[in-house]
Amino acid sequence: MTTTDFLSILPITILVAWASILLLVDVFTNKQKWLTPLLAAIGLTVTLAFSITQSGNAYAGFNGMVVVDGFTSFLNVLFAISGLAGIALAYDYNKRMGLERGEYYVLLLFSVSGMMLMAAAADLIVVFLALELLSIPLYVLAGFARPKLDSEEAALKYFLLGAFAGGFVVYGVALAFGATGSTALGEIMAAVNTGTADMTLLLIGSALILVGFGFKVAVVPFQMWTPDVYHGAPSAVTAFMAVGAKAAGFAALLRVFVAALPTLYEELVPVMWVLAALTMFVGNIVAIAQSNIKRMLAYSSIAHAGYIFMALVAFGQQAVAPDAVAAALFYLLAYAVTNFGAWSVVIALEKAEGKGLQLDDYAGLGRKYPALAAAMLVFMLSFTGIPPTLGFVGKFFLFRIVLEAGFVWLAIIGVLTSLISAYYYLRVLVIMYMRDGEPEISSPVLLKLTTGLTAVGTVVLSIVAVPLFQWASQAVMKLF
Repeated sequence: MTTTDFLSILPITILVAWASILLLVDVFTNKQKWLTPLLAAIGLTVTLAFSITQSGNAYAGFNGMVVVDGFTSFLNVLFAISGLAGIALAYDYNKRMGLERGEYYVLLLFSVSGMMLMAAAADLIVVFLALELLSIPLYVLAGFARPKLDSEEAALKYFLLGAFAGGFVVYGVALAFGATGSTALGEIMAAVNTGTADMTLLLIGSALILVGFGFKVAVVPFQMWTPDVYHGAPSAVTAFMAVGAKAAGFAALLRVFVAALPTLYEELVPVMWVLAALTMFVGNIVAIAQSNIKRMLAYSSIAHAGYIFMALVAFGQQAVAPDAVAAALFYLLAYAVTNFGAWSVVIALEKAEGKGLQLDDYAGLGRKYPALAAAMLVFMLSFTGIPPTLGFVGKFFLFRIVLEAGFVWLAIIGVLTSLISAYYYLRVLVIMYMRDGEPEISSPVLLKLTTGLTAVGTVVLSIVAVPLFQWASQAVMKLF
């Protein structure tokens, strides 16, 4: 692995510098509201290009605190694309809701840079710094619709519970340092292998880190903040948060437990098994009772965190460990495409003052706007895991790995909860196609483009899923 400080953080540096300059540019272009999101999209595109060029290369920087490998490059591409989708969803939405302020896009860029740093972190201190860099802009974005009380409440809840989760991570890092004498993931692994680590202290520390990131990815019982924050935050923020924050949290969990703590899996697997099963059950069952589309998708997001968490359980079996991580990365990609598509439909129907967000508001959509309804049909089928969609392929890979690892009952729970989820996902389709109504939408070109691309991508990418999974598999090989 080549040692170079500059190349190891090049995409992050580009994005942070671009965001800082954009903050100044926005002051002098206040009347050209379209310019800031355009420049933000250009910055993300440049970052995406550099991330793609780094694929296949391996760099380490800052005494090994930051590494760039296939795992990092895969996630950087996902984060950059998520940022572009976030801008596309926000552009018209912010204008309609009176939130057209340039700092929105600057905060989004800073949050994406934190996500990228999270994927590249090879030291627990950098992991924590990345966690704060991605989270603090999201706290502000959640309250961006001020003085709307729901938005302010969402920001406060997210901040308080996010800070609480950060405290768990810091305490876990401190215990890991006390147990091994280092915060570098490689040195922690070496201390465990040579028998110089205090395993009891390290186990407690790793459990606290797991709890901290459990809050971030919203696994049960650390999901309490999710429905209220997703409901109260502006929908464009929620769409971005549901993908970016979740993917970054799993990036940290996968990096830490793969690179530093695999020997603790025998003790942690039962806990992870229970967390995954509870998350799938609670997320899907509570979603049935929701009449608001944003809250329904919030509990859906919790359920999908449970599915991804299954990969962490399967990782405990060394024979399937690389494929388990690859399955998690592929599922994150499938969830990102489907999630942004579903939220684009939600944003198209949403009106001011929270109107247009009830499930009943979708009545008649299939008759009046057949193309939009067809797109929503694709997204709901993908969330459920019905072919031919990315969601089906993602669940197929996950369940296969879990079965190969020997966790048959966990796979059965995954299938059963997927059947439960069919009730509330297909309920949206029943309302759209089988009830009369006169829905009104706002669907400008950029939003239509996002909806169309994600709908087509959800189907077409499922056909070429094997090469995508192979890309994810190659991305994780350097971790082993």
